Amino acid sequence: MRGTFIAMSGTDFNTMFRLAAGFVQHTSKHVFLTGKAGTGKTTFLRYLKENSFKNIAIVAPTGVAAINAGGVTMHSFFQLPMGTYLPTRQYVQADTGTEIVNEHTLFKNLRLSKNKRELLREIELLVIDEVSMVRADMLDCVDTILRHVRQALHIPFGGVQVLYIGDLNQLPPVVNQREWQVLKEYYKSPFFFDAVAVQAAPPVYIELNKIYRQSDPDFIRILNNIRNNEATSADLAQLNQHYDPRFVPPAGESYITLTSHNAKADAINQRELQKLQGKVFNFEGEVKGDFSDKSFPAEKNLALKVGAQVMFIKNDKGEVRRFYNGKIGTVSRIVNDDLYVRFQGEADELLVEKETWHNIRYTYDRENDEIEEEELGSFTQYPIRLAWAITIHKSQGLTFEKAIIDAGEAFAAGQVYVALSRLTNMKGMVLYSRIPAHSIRSDERIHDFSQSGLEETQLQQLLQEEQKFFITQTLLSTFQLAKQVDLLQNHLESYAGRNIPDEEEAIAWAKALVVKGKELQDVGMRFIMQLETMLPTAEADNFQQLSERIQKAASYFVKAFDEGLLQAIRDHATHWRIKTRVKKYGKDLEQLATAMERKKWAIEHAVHLAKGLTQGLDAIALLQIVEEQRKKHVPVQTAEAAAPAKEKVAKGETKVITLEMYRAGKDIATIAAERNLTVSTIEGHLAAYIESGEISVNDVVPGHKIPVILSAIAKVEQKTLGTLKARLGNDYSYGEIKAVMSHLARLEQKELSGEM
Repeated sequence: MRGTFIAMSGTDFNTMFRLAAGFVQHTSKHVFLTGKAGTGKTTFLRYLKENSFKNIAIVAPTGVAAINAGGVTMHSFFQLPMGTYLPTRQYVQADTGTEIVNEHTLFKNLRLSKNKRELLREIELLVIDEVSMVRADMLDCVDTILRHVRQALHIPFGGVQVLYIGDLNQLPPVVNQREWQVLKEYYKSPFFFDAVAVQAAPPVYIELNKIYRQSDPDFIRILNNIRNNEATSADLAQLNQHYDPRFVPPAGESYITLTSHNAKADAINQRELQKLQGKVFNFEGEVKGDFSDKSFPAEKNLALKVGAQVMFIKNDKGEVRRFYNGKIGTVSRIVNDDLYVRFQGEADELLVEKETWHNIRYTYDRENDEIEEEELGSFTQYPIRLAWAITIHKSQGLTFEKAIIDAGEAFAAGQVYVALSRLTNMKGMVLYSRIPAHSIRSDERIHDFSQSGLEETQLQQLLQEEQKFFITQTLLSTFQLAKQVDLLQNHLESYAGRNIPDEEEAIAWAKALVVKGKELQDVGMRFIMQLETMLPTAEADNFQQLSERIQKAASYFVKAFDEGLLQAIRDHATHWRIKTRVKKYGKDLEQLATAMERKKWAIEHAVHLAKGLTQGLDAIALLQIVEEQRKKHVPVQTAEAAAPAKEKVAKGETKVITLEMYRAGKDIATIAAERNLTVSTIEGHLAAYIESGEISVNDVVPGHKIPVILSAIAKVEQKTLGTLKARLGNDYSYGEIKAVMSHLARLEQKELSGEM
């Protein structure tokens, strides 16, 4: 089987971007997102990180790729063995130069902590960046781990949605000959798409096609022909017209040499640096916490002189972007620790600011039911490197206007495409070695994978079908209580490590709670079976019978939670609050109550989803209801709040009330006073409606403050409320800052969707 492919002709970038976002956000389908160099794969990943309501984890095959993607390595996240994985339980003995691991030996040696297992169970979306370098056996190892940890042995990746991002025409996975002699008995190729798990659940194949790097139509045509194995002798001849082994770049021209080996690139850079007169300035990168030297995205020790040719290795931030990843300039001045760079054809020089990269790990936050990033360390350095030469491997993702390609005899097929596609046009290309005919053919297996699939209209139809399926699956999963029962069981098992008073009484209570949970789970399973029989014909009566049945079931389950599980936890928490040495125990009870509250709220929300079906709401409106359900974070119920309290506003309505009062003509201060809330809280409520476009930022924030806040957002690395508040000072409230951030998010969404 092959992934679903969409033909690219006549389709613009925004259309493809929205399609990709639709499949990733509003279906459970696996997706392979690809595209020629410069089409926006990195932009999509950044958009996803900032906008996904799913619990997301980003991984990559190498340390540098993981740092640049804002994620972690596959090996560290899944604790993968350093060897060859075979998708079998049979023992295989062979001399591969590495350890052979099968399913049995994998779990015999795998040591996953309780927190790691919990994290793997809570992932909803796994993003694998730079997937071209991921081996099929590595991916099957990930699949096996997820199936076992998530107790879903018959579902690929244990039910986790996977987004693969990469360009298969770039560098391939590394497999030595001895390893391949063993692997070929199980795999058609070492590429990720031939993994057993991918064959069982093929991804939707989406290609971003609008090229932002190249504008020369002849060059674009030749690159496309190389990718599609359609390069002609005329294409090759046109490329080799740029062969000039004696070429010496004229003074002041910013050429960079692309070579096949690190040693050669380093030698060129050091030779050219030594030619320059003047003092050598050494800039030492700053490492804080845990940050492996193998993952440094820039030089730890950066040696520069005035006149040195340098290249930026990150994109500029903010509205005015003066440099991009791969832009070449010349060091014009170094004054103390201030570094200035000038670009050819630009009048002004640029004061370069240091950049900070972060080494993170993922943790699961039980209280908010979300996966968080915990910073382990950071690396700070100028985002530049010497740029007379660079290896083809390290040039992936970069853009050059002028380059000398010096690959010698090492012109492998993958390297040809990577090297050529770095350039914006052929005019800036010089070849120190001719390109042989055999090297402009891409791998047939990649070509076959990329050619199978559907036309655009078929893909649009598939998206609609998958969105409907996603909506119905959301309804079904609402009444699945396995996670809640697991939490109750884990709580019971936790007493083995506790030291609290009246422990036997607490254990007896916890056992009874598990029994109640399992009884409710059984009812939920029976109801899911009823829904599964109703769904195929539910549309016949406009979903009326389905909606009524869900409403009755929701009433039953909400009552069972309120008067059963939740009441039992609250009563127990109140009873234990007066005892000593129970602070952590009380916190654990609060988290347990929060998890039950969250499920109860999801069940209540299922009623709105079912009503939406009867009202004939379109898929977009229904999916907004799903998003609202998935985004909901129930606040922790403290022991002090366990006692009966005055009636509260129904969850989800407090922002609506604020909006209604605001539309009635009341100002923010009046609303805050009447609702007994802070002004900042009311501003925060209204900020949500700024992002949705229902009110204007100018209605909430004084006009003179907006540009100041926008300027601060553009300048800071960590775009958090705390960081921005510290920068702006007491004259700017958290609510005002949040409102402008919502306004900015609104503008970015409109730009991505092509509305601007």
